[in-house]
Amino acid sequence: MAESIHVFGILVEQRAVHGPDVQEVLTRYGSSILSRNGIPDPSKSRGVITVTVQAEPDHAAKFRDDLRRVDGVHADFVNLGEAFPNTGSC
Repeated sequence: MAESIHVFGILVEQRAVHGPDVQEVLTRYGSSILSRNGIPDPSKSRGVITVTVQAEPDHAAKFRDDLRRVDGVHADFVNLGEAFPNTGSC
């Protein structure tokens, strides 16, 4: 199966409590992560993280599922397509 580009949206409630568990999952999948951006929301004690991943769709789904297992975390992703599409050129 070909690798695809996936963009994850992750909402972390009570980030001071659940953030370390989220970080552990991100570290576990670090070799697939192309970029990561985090935005803390101090007024609401939650944070938003966006992550761009290059991986096979099954791997991305497992990553999402591992994030969802963390209490206070809502996560999903969009598959943007193949990382290396066959363009037919040399």
